[in-house]
Amino acid sequence: MSDATRCAAIVGPYLSGKTTLLESLLFMAGAIHRKGSIKDGNTVGDSSEEARARQMSTEMTAASMTYLQDDWALLDCPGSVELMQDALNALDVADIAVVVIEPLESRIATLSPLFKALDSRDIPHTVFINKVDTITESVSDVVSGLREVANCPLLLREYPIVTGESVTGYVDLISRRAYSYVEGQESAEIDLPADLADEIELARTEMLEVLANFDDAILEMLLEDQTPDVDEIYEKVGDALSEGHLVPVYFGSAERNFGIRRLLKALRHDTPGPERRAAALGFEGEGDATVQVFKTYHAQHSGKISLGRVWRGEISDGQTLSGSRIGGLQKFLGGQIEKVERAGFGAVVGLGRMEAVRTGDSLSASASEPDRSQWSDPLVPVYSLAISPANRNDEVKLTGGLQRLNEEDPSLIYVQNDETHELVLMGQGDIHLQVALEKLQSKYNVSANSMQPSVSYKETIRKPVTQKGRFKRQTGGHGMFGDVTVDIAPLARGSGFEFSDKIVGGAIPRQYIPAVEAGIREFSVEGPLGFPVVDFTVTLTDGQFHSVDSNEMSFKLAARVAMTEGLPKCAPVLLEPIAKVTIDVPSEHTNKVHGLVSSKRGQILGFEAKEGWKGWDSLHSYLPESEIIDLIVKLRSLTQGVGTYTAEFDHLQELTGRLADDIVERRAAQREEQRAN
Repeated sequence: MSDATRCAAIVGPYLSGKTTLLESLLFMAGAIHRKGSIKDGNTVGDSSEEARARQMSTEMTAASMTYLQDDWALLDCPGSVELMQDALNALDVADIAVVVIEPLESRIATLSPLFKALDSRDIPHTVFINKVDTITESVSDVVSGLREVANCPLLLREYPIVTGESVTGYVDLISRRAYSYVEGQESAEIDLPADLADEIELARTEMLEVLANFDDAILEMLLEDQTPDVDEIYEKVGDALSEGHLVPVYFGSAERNFGIRRLLKALRHDTPGPERRAAALGFEGEGDATVQVFKTYHAQHSGKISLGRVWRGEISDGQTLSGSRIGGLQKFLGGQIEKVERAGFGAVVGLGRMEAVRTGDSLSASASEPDRSQWSDPLVPVYSLAISPANRNDEVKLTGGLQRLNEEDPSLIYVQNDETHELVLMGQGDIHLQVALEKLQSKYNVSANSMQPSVSYKETIRKPVTQKGRFKRQTGGHGMFGDVTVDIAPLARGSGFEFSDKIVGGAIPRQYIPAVEAGIREFSVEGPLGFPVVDFTVTLTDGQFHSVDSNEMSFKLAARVAMTEGLPKCAPVLLEPIAKVTIDVPSEHTNKVHGLVSSKRGQILGFEAKEGWKGWDSLHSYLPESEIIDLIVKLRSLTQGVGTYTAEFDHLQELTGRLADDIVERRAAQREEQRAN
């Protein structure tokens, strides 16, 4: 085998047992001497405070091991669809992925987005059906269900030996050898079960037929009723996996170490070296030492750590890459860090204190700055919360903490909404954002309050009016005097605000007219309904001034008086933002989504087959922004967690009736509360 380090990403749905599988792989390889458990909170994976509190993976865990003199980097990825960004980042740099699933047909649908991500990145992958010690459905039925969602042909490599309600062993379909699981030890070879002989031969023939679709030599042998050599079949399976033609399927129990050594051996023999992935990312051939960062951590004691994979040459501690100096090289075993002096081709290594480096950066010895051209964009946010520091003095700490969280997870975004004056945290779902808030508290000592974000309502007018506005104040000495007459009229939707003047004969000096426009603009920030006023025009037609008491401020205030008195007479109406939304779901859930859109006051525009996604539809609709706030929650509930959407603002639409009245009343109450404070 190659001397280079190979990398395997462990991926799969929530509760499939990925972290337990990581524990078993490390134990079998001798990297750890005792297995931990999720319940006891002492596993190599899920070492963060948030992961152990929730008993679920909340971020990627890296672990190094050596198995039969081959070096490996394992990346255990979160299973929650809300935390999928880490899994996607791991897949971008992995040589192979191990897809872990439970033996339940009902959970198979959750794999569709993951299989699509693997195929789009051309990542060789194998499936490990976990928890077969308590199986309630046949492995064959589970594999049949998998074939419905996988884009790449599956190759069942083993045939289960079932005793009662448990898989107690397996038959290697290539070698025709049978094995019985022995807890805590290597599986014991047993005689081939006579009662399974026909089933095993049928399964083996099916396996060879699948393989023959991608290998002419095997196909020719089968057509001539010849039996391919066992070693040749092993070699062909490995080649087909490396080239992305086939997905081998194995099974076992990570909890009891069943099938783990078999999986390790398969990975060792069939996983391609890092040359394949390096070439796919554009790093093939010789050249300067190059490393690509795919994960960022901010540790409380050791500072910023950039986790990267070496794609060319060798890097060393203290070396300068793309203008930044490495402040320490580390290998990981979960939360345990080991300092190293050098890291060679394929290695996954932590780069210490490279403050200017971000996730996705490619760093090289000869470049003056990082290159991000080989990195994909982060996931688009689908859920938001408005947040604020529990202590007002922590505002700077809050934004600083959010910046670091964004470096760790680029799919976690925060923006200041200038219209609603809220700091909005956006991500992949409520769990995603709650984990972020927990990290703010535990890592940066910032407690933050959260609530649903406000909707950017607007208001406009439906009829014109002519209004006079006068501001007069006499306080001794110079007073203030301004008098204006304005025509206020509605404009077509989307026109914004227009101002003009028809002043003749010097009724108002020209230098005061910009102040009139400024006063109108200031007033329009909050109209009579409490929201910004849009799509209207104001024409200044007449006015008066005083040679001593008039000034710019006088006319600005006079304009505000005119707007304050005039706009309520213009039949103001509430406008709500409408987004164009594309919802992507498996076809069997399309009718349910039709009902969901209708229940949310949406307008369905049509639907079509989702391009490049077998058995998926894309439904297009208009939805009010207020109805999108919890859309992802209900969508995932209807689609076993896999449905998603994209949305972009399209237009403003009038809203009347009881719903509009409630919104205006709530806004009035908010304004009263703000004045009281």
